[in-house]
Amino acid sequence: MPKIIATCAFGIESLVADELRKLGYEDLSVDRGRVALEAGMEAICRANIWLRCADRVQVCLGEFPASTFDELFDQTVELPWADWMPEDAEFPVMGKSVKSQLSSVPACQAVTKKAIVTAMSRRYGRERFEETGPRYRVQVALLKDTVTLTMDASGEGLHKRGYRDLNAPAPLRETLAAAMIALSHWQPEYILADPCCGSGTIPIEAAMIGRNIAPGTQRSFDAFKWPCIPRKLWSAAVEEADDLARPDRPLRIWGSDIAQGAIALSQRHAERAGVADGIEFTHRPLQEFKTGHKYGYLLCNPPYGERLGDVKQAEALYRDIGELHRRLKQWSCFVLTPHERFQGLFGSHATHRRKLYNGRIQCWLYQYFGPKPPGR
Repeated sequence: MPKIIATCAFGIESLVADELRKLGYEDLSVDRGRVALEAGMEAICRANIWLRCADRVQVCLGEFPASTFDELFDQTVELPWADWMPEDAEFPVMGKSVKSQLSSVPACQAVTKKAIVTAMSRRYGRERFEETGPRYRVQVALLKDTVTLTMDASGEGLHKRGYRDLNAPAPLRETLAAAMIALSHWQPEYILADPCCGSGTIPIEAAMIGRNIAPGTQRSFDAFKWPCIPRKLWSAAVEEADDLARPDRPLRIWGSDIAQGAIALSQRHAERAGVADGIEFTHRPLQEFKTGHKYGYLLCNPPYGERLGDVKQAEALYRDIGELHRRLKQWSCFVLTPHERFQGLFGSHATHRRKLYNGRIQCWLYQYFGPKPPGR
């Protein structure tokens, strides 16, 4: 069975592991920025289609120590590349090196490429390959003189669900939005509101979670074209996703924003995701958010004020979110921001806070848990 690696942003490894366990995979290895398992080929299909918080699904061809280029070449050439790649495979090689003696990434890439070509030559009896067929993006990653060689089964990152064709400024990644929702412990029978919804990522991801719509059903993956994975496995994974979806489940999800253009984008993306009937989008400032519902979940990724002139506006918005939370006494509130003084601006200390990364920006998810609604 192949070794499969689901990569993810630092801080959400446990969420990816939980997703894999829900898919029925128990023997997991959790490390910084990745979760690994050994499973059949069908797991490559199911993981790509179902994982909400992971960045990519990779197939690991080998892990070994190497401190010289000869060691890198000799061990790479012995791996079963031709068992995975057809004669016409396209196999670009990317690389990275951290705290390793082999510190030249271009040189590591070149040696790895040469070793793969040598291995393919042994199987196919030729020295040159046109690389016009399916794509197998190879990564050679070195960490403290340990080499990990993987092939990317996803292609584009898993955050690209297929529903967001236009972007608002500084969009929140879909994978991070899904992680925020998972960490909130929101359940579909309760209200979820995002008063700074931007292009609608949090409400749309919540609606897809609430209706159990697999996030990968609207897109393609590099591994779909790999001859070594039977098409029937992909068909079975898609059929499973269709069977488990609950597209008619009633939801109470609200999104609002001060920008009219953002609301138009949100509605467009919700329609493309197939969840527009489960979300109510409204053009209004956060200060005008009102509700008569006693319990609910407030999730938002407000502007960070990264530019100097925007800092004061962002800080004023954080104060307004705190005031809104004090009015919604029984609601839980979750805010993602890199601002170091957020709790002071918000007006109270969070129940918990969790370090997350929005791209390369280190943020904190400030979690203010309200009382459990009746029946929970």
